[in-house]
Formats: sequence, C-alpha cells, structure tokens
Amino acid sequence: MMRGSNSDLFDPRTEMESDSTRGGSASDGDFGFAFNDSNFSDRLLRIEIMGGSAESRADGEGCTSIIDWARHRKRRREDIKKDNNNGDLSVGAEEQILGSNQPDMDDCVVGDNQDEEGEAMVEVSPSDDEAGDGNESSWSMDCSTVVRVKTLHISSPILAAKSPFFYKLFSNGMRESEQRHVTLRINASEEAALMELMNFMYSNTLTASQAPQLLDVLMAADKFEVASCMRYCSRQLRNLSMTPESALLYLELPSSVLMAEAVQPLTDAAKQYLAARYKDMTKFQEEVMALPLAGIEAILSSDDLQVASEDAVYDFVLKWARAQYPKLEERREVLGARLARYIRFPYMTCRKLKKVLTCTDFEHDAASKLVLEALFFKGEPPHRQRTLAAEESATSNRRFVERAYKYRPVKVVEFELPRQQCVVYLDLKREECANLFPSGRVYSQAFHLGGQGFFLSAHCNMDQQSSFHCFGLFLGMQEKGSVSFAVDYEFAARSKPTEEFVSKYKGNYTFTGGKAVGYRNLFAIPWTSFMAEDSLYFINGVLHLRAELTIRL
Repeated sequence: MMRGSNSDLFDPRTEMESDSTRGGSASDGDFGFAFNDSNFSDRLLRIEIMGGSAESRADGEGCTSIIDWARHRKRRREDIKKDNNNGDLSVGAEEQILGSNQPDMDDCVVGDNQDEEGEAMVEVSPSDDEAGDGNESSWSMDCSTVVRVKTLHISSPILAAKSPFFYKLFSNGMRESEQRHVTLRINASEEAALMELMNFMYSNTLTASQAPQLLDVLMAADKFEVASCMRYCSRQLRNLSMTPESALLYLELPSSVLMAEAVQPLTDAAKQYLAARYKDMTKFQEEVMALPLAGIEAILSSDDLQVASEDAVYDFVLKWARAQYPKLEERREVLGARLARYIRFPYMTCRKLKKVLTCTDFEHDAASKLVLEALFFKGEPPHRQRTLAAEESATSNRRFVERAYKYRPVKVVEFELPRQQCVVYLDLKREECANLFPSGRVYSQAFHLGGQGFFLSAHCNMDQQSSFHCFGLFLGMQEKGSVSFAVDYEFAARSKPTEEFVSKYKGNYTFTGGKAVGYRNLFAIPWTSFMAEDSLYFINGVLHLRAELTIRL
C-alpha cells in the first residue's frame, strides 16, 4: 500500500513546487505520445477485468456528487463483506502473484518452461477498507469471472519510474528478455480509474475533473503506488468547492490513503474548512451533534473556536460522545484515545476540573493525569506558560495554547479565613483592547465567592461627561434570583516603571442578581492615551488587571 515516503524515481520534488505544476515535477517529460504505442513499448500488459455482484461499476461512475460516491462506496463495501462471508475460497494476501505452479515467491512467478516466453500474472485484491472485517484483506474468488480483457503496449521504464509497484514487478518478477507479457487482474470497478492512471504515468495529466472520478483515480493511485498522481488528484480536489460532505469524505478515506504524504494537503484543507464552518458551534448545534468522529476532531483542533470557555468544550465533547457511543466501554476508548487530546484542560476552571475527576466517562487514572497536568500549568508563572504554549504551537498537540474564548480566562486565588475573599487576575492583550473601540466589551469567565458567581467586564465607553472614550472595568454578579450579597472590592493594574500592581479604584456594593458595578474611566485618561505606544499599562503588549473581592460581614 501507499506510503508517504514513496516518490517517483524521476520526480525530484522541491520546496518551490507550485499549484500550477502538473502531476509530476516540472522536470518530468510528457510521454503521452508513447501511451499504448508498440513503437515505444517493450512489454504487453493484459488487463483481465473481473465481474461480480459487488464490483459492477466504479464508485465514481454515474455519480454526480460526492454524496453519491460515498453512498455507492459504502454499499459496495457491504456487498463485498456479504460475499466474503458466503464464499468458500478466499485469499489472504494483499497482492496475489500467480503462476502455473504457484511457487512460494514474494513478488512474481516465472513459468516452469524457461525456454518459452512466460507470463506474469498479478491479481490485485480489494483495498483494506473494502475487504470486510478482520486483519486480512480476504475476498471471495468464486463470485467473480473475467468479463473482458484489455491489452496495452507499455514501457516498463516509464511505469517503473512512476510506481514502486511496477518497479518491483519488472525488476524482481521478470527475466530480462524472456517474459514480455504481464497479466494484471482487477475489479470492474477499477477499470476506468486504472486507465486514467496508466495514461497519467505517461502524460502527467488526467481527463477526469469531477470529484467522484478524481476520488476513484486517487484510490487507484494509492493501490498502485503512484505518488505523483496522488498529489495531482489531491490538488485538483482541493481546488474544487468544498462542502461538509466532501470534507468529511476526505477525512474518512482508507487509512493507507490518509497516511500518504501526497494527500496531506487535501486532508489539511478539509480540516480547515470544517473548523471555519463550525467555528461558532452554537449556530449549528444539531448539525455538529450529527458529525462523525473525524469531523469533531477537525473542529476541536482549531484555536479559533468561538466558545464561551473551555468548560463549554468539555461539556460538548461529553454530550456528543454519550450520543454517539451509548456503551460506556466504547465511549471511554474514544474519549481517552481520540478526543481528550483536543480538550485544553489547562484553560478549564478549577470547579470543572473537580468534576472531571469524578466523571465516569473517563478512566480514573487518565482523568487524574489530565487534571494534574492542568493544575501544574495554572501554577506556572505567566512567562513559563507562554513558553509552554509556544513550544506546542508548532505541534499537533495544542493543549497549552489558548483559544479565542468569548469569555476571557482568569486566575483566581481563594481565601476562607479570616474572611471569605478571592483575588482575580485578568490579562488582556493590546489587540484585544484595541478591538473594543468604540463601544465594545469583553467578559471574563465566571468565578465564585461565597457560593455566588461573579464576572469582570472591560469596556470601551464614554466618560461621565461624554467628552471622550476611555477604558472602563466592571464587576457583575450572575443572575441568581433576588439574593442580596454585600461585597468590598478593589481594582488594580500593573503599571510602569515598577510593573507592580497599583490600586485604581475601591468601593463596596450590595449585589442582587444581574447587577454590575465599576468605574467608567479606570485610568482617568482618554482612550488614545491608554492605547498609546508609551502607555504605562501595557507590559510586553499585555494589560494586567486584578480585582479583590471580600464578603462584608
């Protein structure tokens, strides 16, 4: 099967390869004139096309959309699986090399009478995903017969240069001048795609231009190890309009195809499309809940996911997993092996992390490890957190990278004695503050004091005389009925040159549900001065705010 490291012998790709380059590299020649021409060929390829109930036509044949292709492919896999269960004779090899006496050789067979010209026969079984369950790619032979034969004049150097499959066939399975014929046995569903692939190996281009047909050729190119054709198909598919259905299909191609380096740009584009489309999951709740695992992974891997907080991501993952995997053992496996890596536990609140420890959907040891790692991260100083995030930003594991949350994360230090008190730290980047102008606001994640939920909100608003814009900071209590709550509070911010916290506003207030209190002009300067390059309040591009809350006795 196709491996990412396979490449054409005559295809020295460079980093400068552009989308305008055809299937091979720019240095590849166009040998289309030699295709199926005896004057430029040294061997004869006999293609035996097998018929059968499950292999009547190509996946892309007659398909007008990507949905049709996927539906037909799924139906054909089920038919093959049914035939496998009913068949008496099955072969357990990926590629069968057949000869008159079936000797035990890995790649090819030479006929018994070496004085006569022999013939090598290669029978290619269905790909792994079509062969049904089990570790072997078994398929029933008694349900298929040769329905027609095609003969092509081929040039072994051209095919061997393009395909390790043909290179091995011609170099290991043939005696240099004794065998001039090769028989290749394929399924009827592969005929059109194989002919396109054979033509591509000569001309570096395809006539197929629609997604269903390109996918057929991509599958054939994977089977016969033609990396340049896989890149070509991947690029053509990438240039077509993407839909949720096509993106999911690209992510659910057979594992051998997905592992190929040539297909990586296509799968990356599919992930980016899904992440962008479902950036705000709240707008597509039913649609997202119906997505398969590959789609959920693509969405959760995005840094730009528009969610209230990482707590909301955790809640969604649990809800989706419980709906898709009702059995606890299966759900634990999917959460532990596939989805936990996409939940950024270090940015969850401590209250939610406590619930993770008691959640039965996760293995207890795995949950404990995730929570412990999150708590250690929260305890790191800011510069160390930034270092950890930067180190992971270049990897697929981004658990320390902060998303673009609707509610900004806060750090909270709680005290029970001598009075119930909490100290809340909120950091805002310069660009986040700039985006508040002229009348925007940004909210913090909720924090708790005395059993009540509170939040901070930073505003760009007019000063009390409405003469200029300025930066305001407010403290609010979440809606909790008509409960009254008396609190002393103090706002502070780090300031140059000492970079220590300097108190900016003190007050006290008796809260009722939904009420907020604060100061419209926290720094007593206009917005332009607050945002200026020489502003006293941005330290390395970050505004550091602190709020202290104490319950009044």
